[in-house]
Amino acid sequence: MFFFKKSGWNLLFFLPMNTHQYDAIVVGSGISGGWAAKELCEKGLKTLVLERGRLVEHLKDYPTMTADPWDMPHRNQMPREDKLENPVVNRCYAYKEDTAHFFVKDSEHPYIQEKPFDWVRGYQVGGKSLIWARQTQRWSKYDFEGPGRDGFAVDWPIRYEDLAPWYSHVERFVGISGNYDGLDTLPDGEFLPAWQMNCVEKEIQKRILDAYGDRKFIIGRCAHLTQPNDVHLAQGRGQCMARNQCYRGCPFGGYFSSNSSTLPHAAKTGNFTLRPDSVVHSLIWDEKKQKVTGVRVIDRVTKAATEYFARVIFLNASALNTNLILLNSTSERFPEGLGNDSGVLGKYIAFHNYRGSMSASFEGFEDSYYSGRRPTAVMLPNFRNVKKQEMDFQRGYMSFYTAGRSGWGGARDMPFGAQFKEANSVPGPWSVYMMMQGETIPKETNQVTLSPDQTDEWGIPLLKINVSYDENDEKILQDFLEQGEEMLTKAGCTNVRKSDSGQAPGLDIHEMGGVRMGRDPKTSLLNGFNQMHLVPNVFVTDGACMTSTGTQNPSITYMALTARAVDYAVNELKKGSIQ
Repeated sequence: MFFFKKSGWNLLFFLPMNTHQYDAIVVGSGISGGWAAKELCEKGLKTLVLERGRLVEHLKDYPTMTADPWDMPHRNQMPREDKLENPVVNRCYAYKEDTAHFFVKDSEHPYIQEKPFDWVRGYQVGGKSLIWARQTQRWSKYDFEGPGRDGFAVDWPIRYEDLAPWYSHVERFVGISGNYDGLDTLPDGEFLPAWQMNCVEKEIQKRILDAYGDRKFIIGRCAHLTQPNDVHLAQGRGQCMARNQCYRGCPFGGYFSSNSSTLPHAAKTGNFTLRPDSVVHSLIWDEKKQKVTGVRVIDRVTKAATEYFARVIFLNASALNTNLILLNSTSERFPEGLGNDSGVLGKYIAFHNYRGSMSASFEGFEDSYYSGRRPTAVMLPNFRNVKKQEMDFQRGYMSFYTAGRSGWGGARDMPFGAQFKEANSVPGPWSVYMMMQGETIPKETNQVTLSPDQTDEWGIPLLKINVSYDENDEKILQDFLEQGEEMLTKAGCTNVRKSDSGQAPGLDIHEMGGVRMGRDPKTSLLNGFNQMHLVPNVFVTDGACMTSTGTQNPSITYMALTARAVDYAVNELKKGSIQ
């Protein structure tokens, strides 16, 4: 029997069929999958977590976590050969020599781009929780009300009040730094001490507030332990050291990841089993019982097929892979994909628009500097179409800015030598960078489907992605560029330079939808507890479940939705409503 413990985790490879029964199965070990595992195990359910990637253990498998640039062959840059072989992943800001081992190379899991789409993935235990940007903002009541009010998507089946206690539940465990800002457009949470703005950022904040009155920039909220509490120390995590090398894996556990937090916590219960290298093919529909009974798995390495069984299944494979699994879960009852009587499975994919940015100069404060590498920016909640439709486009965007000083001073035009060294030791002038995070509107034409004739190396159909910008996205982009330039100018910035990156959808790494929540089974796949309308023992709580995108970074919402859904699912199991 191939079953053993390693670092406190039950690792499962091949077992006899009679040991393949669990109370719950979680597909995916990333941000939402880790939370599903933690909550299920804490509530006493014997839980199997299936991860398609390799095993990664906290600390042990962070090979570059303390490396310096000169310790790497190309000084932390990717060589030309890799850029040519893997153009998609090389466009990701976090993909460098020190982090490449946490990213999927283009050839490792191909997909079909019917329109340009950069699908950035991390296949390993912990998923993209090892390489996420760690920004955490709650949704407001206006985000949940928007679709139903303005008619651009189906109405959310929940409201802010339904999720607020679960935001708090998650925030206390994760550790979120932030200020209590009192904004109804960006509700406060359970915060650790906030990071601080530098002097120029504070000056820009003040001048913009003076100029507009209602545009309040605040310090970004992020999943970093500025002052760990007992709950964080009990996880074995420590204070963030502001190194800004988070994507390597943090030796201090200073930022939240599944590997440093939820998965080890689940393992402590004794109810947790992890099976890495498990590519999920589909969910098993039993025609006789008229229910899902388990999961079909293809071993990533050996290609051997295995089946695992459970009373309840949580899909947390990341948005597009969750769509792929459900589309591939066909049966006599569901020939178009599991639970897909409505025909909306794989449709209404949305994302965040990151195309707009700008840079500027700021004069003054030459005698001031700052310390550390703060892991968050200054942010402005959306101020467009928040409470009512008022623009010629739908929804809006968040804005972020930072101010800093380069270390070059006047050294760029000097020859090497003592003068170069002296000039390089003096900070250069202040510069400012601003960017947008725009909401996109879910559209039926933005969809994913399965290839009828192409499969990957595990025999699973390739995903076809047909997602693009529209006129609404272009209008949002232009409004940000106009308003951003105006704000920076009023804040005293000079030499404002605007930019449209033209990047393809997907590079935001915030893809959402395809298995959306809603009130009506005819127009949605999930109810208000992330439970499939037509398959009550299957829950989806990753990005696939999202009805709309909001303008906020989505991960904290996935975590809160997951904890809430697990609580509901366990209660339904106890009542016998889920068999």
